Amino acid sequence: MVCPTQETTLMALAAQGPEMKYAVLLKKTATGYSAHVPDLPGCVAAGATLAETTELIREAVEMHLAGMAEDGERIPEPTANRETH
Repeated sequence: MVCPTQETTLMALAAQGPEMKYAVLLKKTATGYSAHVPDLPGCVAAGATLAETTELIREAVEMHLAGMAEDGERIPEPTANRETH
């Protein structure tokens, strides 16, 4: 269970079809928003608006997973759930 601060939002994104949904943490920053995927270390994005950051992190997840597949790495199952408080 995740208890986000007022500035942090948890959302689920479809990464490789509807069966693969990874939790994404979005946080308001001084210059816009940042996002990262706890299940995919190094998968991050930042943008000026929430909409821009959401689109960028969707693209980052797709690229991250494609790179892992290309390198023959195992694609991790999503472990985080979408509960927020």
